[in-house]
Amino acid sequence: MTDEKNATNPLLFTQEGAVAIVSINKPPMNPMSLEFFDKLEKLVPKLSTDRSIRAIVITAEGEDNFSVGMDLKQMAQVGNDSKRLQNILDQRLRVLSAIENICKPVVTTLFGYCLGGGLELPLSCHFRLVAEKGAKIGLPELELGTVPAWGGSARLTRCVGRMHALDMILRARKISGQEAYRIGLVNEVVPNAELKKRALELAKELSEMPALAVSEVLRCVVEYGDQPLQEGLYQERQSVLKTMGTKENMEGLMAFLQKRKPKFNKS
Repeated sequence: MTDEKNATNPLLFTQEGAVAIVSINKPPMNPMSLEFFDKLEKLVPKLSTDRSIRAIVITAEGEDNFSVGMDLKQMAQVGNDSKRLQNILDQRLRVLSAIENICKPVVTTLFGYCLGGGLELPLSCHFRLVAEKGAKIGLPELELGTVPAWGGSARLTRCVGRMHALDMILRARKISGQEAYRIGLVNEVVPNAELKKRALELAKELSEMPALAVSEVLRCVVEYGDQPLQEGLYQERQSVLKTMGTKENMEGLMAFLQKRKPKFNKS
């Protein structure tokens, strides 16, 4: 991806089999520009509805940094235009919510700087893999005299708990990949050279799971996981009824009885 067109495109999209790969393309710092989010907002519905896509990887170009977050040079140009600022923030929240609630598993990679929006985007993903060395992960908005603006305080708290969230945000701490794993912020710590490959492997594994059942699990856990228990139990029962007796369910049962690996998502 080195041609002139790709060099000027803030977002790159490719597909390998059933896995879509979305990449921030402004290395080495990979700030997320206004143009990047405009393109991401248009892309997410395609990711959701395209049946050939069953898992998604969100990463960034280069080997230095995932993202330093919002493009502050652009934000400085917004100045005191409160209406435009509100529209920008609303878009960020809207897009990240759409990613979080998408019906397909989303894997992301954290390496180098993952700051501000560069952590808030991964927090909306379902699986987070971090580089073994060099990661600096945090929500340092207090150093700019403000607070996380893309849902970071809410999602981080739900992910790691109040104690760790307050420690990171109020102290503007930038934690390592090892600490991120210790507090439950990431799923795996991966050698730097293998990080993107591992993300693709995990996404491929997830893409081979039964698509309808995967989407229902995501609905149960993401949408109803923080709801009262009875609401979660009700949704789980609805998901069971929706998946039982389907072609994928029957394939899973036959594979179990025949002592073989099931082959899902076959037309």
